[in-house]
Amino acid sequence: MIGYVTLGTQDLNRAAEFYDAIAAEMGVGRMGGDARYISWGVPGGAAGIGITLPFDGQPASVGNGVMVALEAKDRDQVDRIHALALELGGSCEGAPGERFPGFYAAYFRDRDGNKLNAFVFASELEEGHGA
Repeated sequence: MIGYVTLGTQDLNRAAEFYDAIAAEMGVGRMGGDARYISWGVPGGAAGIGITLPFDGQPASVGNGVMVALEAKDRDQVDRIHALALELGGSCEGAPGERFPGFYAAYFRDRDGNKLNAFVFASELEEGHGA
C-alpha cells in the first residue's frame, strides 16, 4: 500500500550522503530527484524513501512518534545498517537486538533527527533469507 515515505531535511547534500550509503547497503540506488528532493528504491518494488527540502519553505522538523522502518535481509544486515548510520553521523536510538520473539531490530536517527529502524522478522530467517 505504501509507495514511498519522505523525510524533511535542511541540507539535501548532507542528507543524501547518509541515505546513499544506507541504500547501497540495502542494494538499491536513487530512483529520482532534483534540486529539492532525492528518492531511493526500485520503481515497482517495495516502498521507497525520499528526502526533501520542505515545499512550504519552513524549516524541516521531526515528527514525534514518526519512524521509517527499513526491512533488512537478515540480522547481519540490521547490524551493518545500524553501524553505518552511526558512522555517518546518525545517533543510536536502540542497539541491535531481539525486541520480541522473532523480531530483530536496531533503531537510529539520521543527521536531521528523523527516526528510522532496520528490522527482520523470524519468518524471513526461517525461509532461508538470513542467518
